[in-house]
Amino acid sequence: MKINEVEAQVGITKKNIRFYEEQGLLSPRRNSENGYRDYGEAEVAALRQIKLMRKLGVPLEEIRRMQAGGTVADGMRRHLVTLERERKSLEQSIQLCQSLKDREERLNALDAAGLLEEMDRLEQAGATFQDKQKNDLKPVRYAGAIVMALLTTGLMAGIIALMVWGFTVDPADAPPLALVAVLAAIPGVVILGVLLALFQRIKEIQKGEEDDAKNY
Repeated sequence: MKINEVEAQVGITKKNIRFYEEQGLLSPRRNSENGYRDYGEAEVAALRQIKLMRKLGVPLEEIRRMQAGGTVADGMRRHLVTLERERKSLEQSIQLCQSLKDREERLNALDAAGLLEEMDRLEQAGATFQDKQKNDLKPVRYAGAIVMALLTTGLMAGIIALMVWGFTVDPADAPPLALVAVLAAIPGVVILGVLLALFQRIKEIQKGEEDDAKNY
């Protein structure tokens, strides 16, 4: 079956499927006639297994061990150690947030330096706190993508306008209308491509591009 059929059947995006192939977790056959990937029931079953493990938060390397012959029990034992560590870290975050809630302080009066030192000590002991700083750059990513798209679109639109103006200044010397249409269509295609790329880029930013290929 084709990748579109697998995507619909398993509920994993084509981008994820290709990612798992790159990671060596999936090895579909190649159709000898056209060279396309040919997915069968074995690949569908493997993808369902991967999807299950990823929904449980199992790392790709652990899935690779299981596929290589390791038992699910051994994989789960190792994964449970990680989950217990994460639960402990979450409990410590909750305790710290509760202590801040009880202080009834304004932000400008908070001893942020002292609290950060305390968090550093906890992290050195194995705790992991949520860090949302990477999400702070999303507006910048949006702005950069939009600005570049607008500049390119404006440039191409200006080229179209100049060509149309140049060809119509002296109608007697103007080239055939079909040639004008072709020359004007080239920047138009570029504009369309830029806008499609911008749309795709915004979708990637919204999903969180660092984890986009690891949703399952």
